[in-house]
Amino acid sequence: MGAGAPYVRARRFWSAGVLTGHRRRRAWSVRRERARFETKRNGRPRPGAGHILHDAMFPPSRLTRPFHLPALLLSALAGGAAVSGCGGAGGNAGGQGSGDDGTIVVTADRLLDGRGGVLENHGVVVRDGRIAAIAPAAELPASGERLDYPGGAILPGLIDTHVHLDWHFGPDDRLARGAPAEVSAMRAVENGLNMLHAGFTTVQSLGSAVDGPVRDAVARGVVPGPRIITSLGQLSQNTGGAEELAAAVHRLADAGADAIKIFASESIRVGGGPTLSQDELDAACGAAAERGLRTLVHAHGPESAARASRAGCTTIEHGALLDQETLDLLAANGTYYDPNMHLIFVNYFENRDRYLGIGNYTEEGFEQMERGRVRAVETFRAALATPGLKIVFGTDAVAGAHGQNAREAVARVREGGQDPADVIVGLTSLAAESLGLAEEVGTLVPGFAADLIVVEGDPIARIEALHEVRLVMRDGRIHRR
Repeated sequence: MGAGAPYVRARRFWSAGVLTGHRRRRAWSVRRERARFETKRNGRPRPGAGHILHDAMFPPSRLTRPFHLPALLLSALAGGAAVSGCGGAGGNAGGQGSGDDGTIVVTADRLLDGRGGVLENHGVVVRDGRIAAIAPAAELPASGERLDYPGGAILPGLIDTHVHLDWHFGPDDRLARGAPAEVSAMRAVENGLNMLHAGFTTVQSLGSAVDGPVRDAVARGVVPGPRIITSLGQLSQNTGGAEELAAAVHRLADAGADAIKIFASESIRVGGGPTLSQDELDAACGAAAERGLRTLVHAHGPESAARASRAGCTTIEHGALLDQETLDLLAANGTYYDPNMHLIFVNYFENRDRYLGIGNYTEEGFEQMERGRVRAVETFRAALATPGLKIVFGTDAVAGAHGQNAREAVARVREGGQDPADVIVGLTSLAAESLGLAEEVGTLVPGFAADLIVVEGDPIARIEALHEVRLVMRDGRIHRR
């Protein structure tokens, strides 16, 4: 089949005629697409990329074509969210609204503002989706809906700067590859909900074309989910040389990408060596800067990370094999570092049978990851000791990991030795800064979006409290309570 075949099939399935009143045809289409998906499962991945690239189904040349979530899918998702306990009416699908006067007041024993500040016995006043005020408990308004959490802590909504929203396991309980677009969209929404309910109100997906319509549906309030930022695809050595990389950046920008994801090194499963030259990274990151887009660079080793930093790229992802000289260079250049030092490894190990034998998920690849896991912790500790290095929070959450994102935070404290207060800053205000959202989310101050969570206990005293989420609010709408 031609490159446009999956798109054509998706459009046929999602057309208004199929979705309205033709249940038998719709059911047959689902079965047909699933059967075709089953026949593709043993295909080999595109070489030269650290992950299985998600743009295999949606190449860059097709990113400008219309692509929409089906209305039936959206209504089902919205209804399903309400059944699962999100409840409420109006506004963001699945969320609960405020009191009659439009105000919600949230109180707890302590408030962590996301910038390192801690307030005791304060509350947050939310109105019209924004933080209207933060005040001592005695000065909070009596009107509106009041939510009190004795023994709890209020934090900004958590942010994961590196996830893969549509990665999932298929009907055979193995990593799904080449799934029909409607299946990937449904799973992307499910994964987003899992992360939202775990307290992550903003995620950056790096990334797949299907992220775009899911992002837009969540932003419109059609389905519940975290705020989604996406690269819509990824660039690699397979994209071509400097000119081709720059052209691909412009195609993604035209398609609505929020950022650009670039593979500048191999996967750690095959050694993590560099794959793009300095000229190629200069071209790609330069083109992104022209379009006002950030660049997230997969780079495991010193050479690839140093090239990316010298090219002015925004963030180094992974960097498990970096040396001190390169860490110092990142700090000097103001390059963010997202180490992904725990969850990505343990999730693969815990789901070994679901990945093994697919692409470079080989026995040797898992052995490389075992060694890489040890080295990643060592590099993380060196990064903590590097003055001025901006360490943000990302997990590289793939199939099996969505909703478990906070395990990375716990490991950064328990295994990496990071101060819990610094982990929380990295999860909130610093992560927001790295995403270009420093004036919108990540901090509890009046005027910011009302993205906040409440956890049981004090996460500075016991970082595991991040697992005990009691309230999730995004843009003033309650999604978990």
